[in-house]
Amino acid sequence: MSTKTKIARSPAATSPGAGANRRPFTSLRDWLAHLASTGRLAVTKPNANLAHEVAAIAKVLDGRKATLFPNPGGHALPIVSGLVSARQWIAEAMGVDHADMLARFEHAAANPRPCEVVTKAPAQDVVELSPDLLRDLPIPTHNEHDSGPYITAGLIISKNPKTGRQNVAIVRLQVSGPKKLGALLLPRHTNLFYEMAEANGAPLPVAVVIGIDPLSLLASQAIAPLDQDELEIAGALQGRNLPVVKCKTSDLLVPAEAEIVVEGHMLPKVREPEGPFGEFPQYYGERADRHVIAIDAITRRKDAIYHTIGGGGLEHLVLGGIPREATLLGHLKRTFPGVRDVHLSHGGICRYHLHVKLAKRSDGEPKNVMMGAFAGHYDVKQVIVVDEDVDIHDPAQVEWAVATRFQADRGLLVVNDSQGSKLDPSTRDGLGSKMGIDATKPIAAPEMTFKKIYVPGEDAVDLTRDVDTTALAGWTKKLGAG
Repeated sequence: MSTKTKIARSPAATSPGAGANRRPFTSLRDWLAHLASTGRLAVTKPNANLAHEVAAIAKVLDGRKATLFPNPGGHALPIVSGLVSARQWIAEAMGVDHADMLARFEHAAANPRPCEVVTKAPAQDVVELSPDLLRDLPIPTHNEHDSGPYITAGLIISKNPKTGRQNVAIVRLQVSGPKKLGALLLPRHTNLFYEMAEANGAPLPVAVVIGIDPLSLLASQAIAPLDQDELEIAGALQGRNLPVVKCKTSDLLVPAEAEIVVEGHMLPKVREPEGPFGEFPQYYGERADRHVIAIDAITRRKDAIYHTIGGGGLEHLVLGGIPREATLLGHLKRTFPGVRDVHLSHGGICRYHLHVKLAKRSDGEPKNVMMGAFAGHYDVKQVIVVDEDVDIHDPAQVEWAVATRFQADRGLLVVNDSQGSKLDPSTRDGLGSKMGIDATKPIAAPEMTFKKIYVPGEDAVDLTRDVDTTALAGWTKKLGAG
């Protein structure tokens, strides 16, 4: 393949194995085998310390390789981290090209598949009805000031007490005792279900699924309507009816092929201290009195693999970012057909800063797009709208567009005292401001005013043909007489 001077693609698209797979991965173990076969799985020496060492090694390899830790802290179960720590890896897991990833997710979210209930499942090979979280599972402590070990990659499954429909989310879970977890619930569906149960003085049954295929992980982060079970979106992404099995101590249905399931119930009228914990903005979430889960059982595969996610790492950011992008893209395109693509930037922690590519039809349209984006998700804090000739996945190109096409007196939009993320430390308990930047060309601008410079023939340069790599030693002879 020739190497050219101009490469119009995201750096993420250069991952090994990109485009080689054309089927969705439905198994964690198949995905690990794929990463290993493409040079993206590192195996550490045994007995890495659960207090910080596991997280430190995983952080150094973040975005380059997934990491497998044999016998961490002397525990029989291994740990894996960094399963999906690059955008292209997610596309590979879906079995699509990077450019088709958001459309594929949006289609799955709009066309969920019902789950298939089975009676026997690998997730229940081993059943522990007298559980001890730290004895039974290798739960690491991540950051310096974390309050202790945390389950960070657990899919928490709960059920609407009124309709019986399930919800899936990922929340941080602090080990508060042998049979007790502290949980931070954001104001979404799990919290709503809890409030319904608590109003009747009843506990809310929950199941925490640890170790699952990459597409079920991704589906758990879908911005889905109330009573849309994200496991059905996982099935649509996988192209099959996802096998699920009933828990041993409740009626909740969990993925049958999961590695580990922690069964329990969220206690009504109980709050206990939880935190601090290193969160996705790469600051600590504060300590406060929060929800408490009492543990009833732990079930697992005989040779289970424990998955952990480093707070604020690429795996954490990418998993949350891509479903949000797909939702925001669909939301914006319904009102603004000129919207071509969206991207939640890495520098904006894949939550707060949105770049929008727009085929602009009028000079006022970018500000309308900004307002639509703010309405699409309360986490969005800054929106930059650019023209079609800007690669929104390249931060240098976006900054160039702002530098050369934006003037603050006419292209800046500020919205004060609006709802934002409570995990953003610059807000007042989630109350903050939003900013939009119109970095598009004026419709009536003369053609040459914003004409990008271009060297004829630059796209045709082939460095393997045009550069003599064997002549370096005698380069002075190439200078000619003088």
